[in-house]
Amino acid sequence: MNISNILVAYDGSEPAEKALTHAIDMAQHYPEAKLTVLTVYNLSPDIALDVALTVPVLEQESELLHLEQDLLKEARRRIQILPSAETVMLEGSPGETIVNYAKDHSCDLIIAGSRGLGALREFVLGSVSHFILKHSDVPLLVIK
Repeated sequence: MNISNILVAYDGSEPAEKALTHAIDMAQHYPEAKLTVLTVYNLSPDIALDVALTVPVLEQESELLHLEQDLLKEARRRIQILPSAETVMLEGSPGETIVNYAKDHSCDLIIAGSRGLGALREFVLGSVSHFILKHSDVPLLVIK
C-alpha cells in the first residue's frame, strides 16, 4: 500500500492524541507522505440553545473557536518535525466534514481515534469513526 496523503482526525481527546501519535509515526515511516491534522468544530443550534440563557451565543462561539485553535497549536507543535505536514480547522458535522475532506484532497488513509463506546451506546449515539467507516471509500485506521 502506497501512502502519500494521510489525514488524521483530531479533537484533543485521549484517543485522538493516540491517533496523532500513530499518524506521526506512520508519516515518518513514509517520508514522502503528507500529513494533515484536521479538527472539526460544530456550532450546532442545540449547543446555542443550551447556553442562550446564560451566555451570549457569539461569546460561546468565540470560546469554542479559541479552544479549537489551542488544540491545533499543540498539534502543530507535534508535527513540526515532519517535512510535509499541516493543520486544518473546519466547521461542520465532524463525520461528514472528515469524509468530504478526505475525498476532496485525495487522501490515501484516514486515522481516527476510537471513543471505545459500548455497542448499545454506539448504536444510539453513533460515533465519528463509525460514520467515516460507513461513508468513506478511503481506508480508515481506528486507534484505541
